[in-house]
Amino acid sequence: MPKKNVNNDYLQIIKKIEKVRAKNNKNWMDLYRLAFSKAPTEAIRIIKKILKKDKDVSKLAEKLLK
Repeated sequence: MPKKNVNNDYLQIIKKIEKVRAKNNKNWMDLYRLAFSKAPTEAIRIIKKILKKDKDVSKLAEKLLK
């Protein structure tokens, strides 16, 4: 496969990922609104845990780049 087509294939996949992530981000924001409206204290505790794990994932991903 020529290099131009490979790059184009990657860009098409990235565009699809972007669309899916945009929809999922909306779902996350809806979940945040619901959680904070019904149980804000518990929501804060859970979101802190999520953010901590996100940081752990980012650190591991950075190791892949080295």
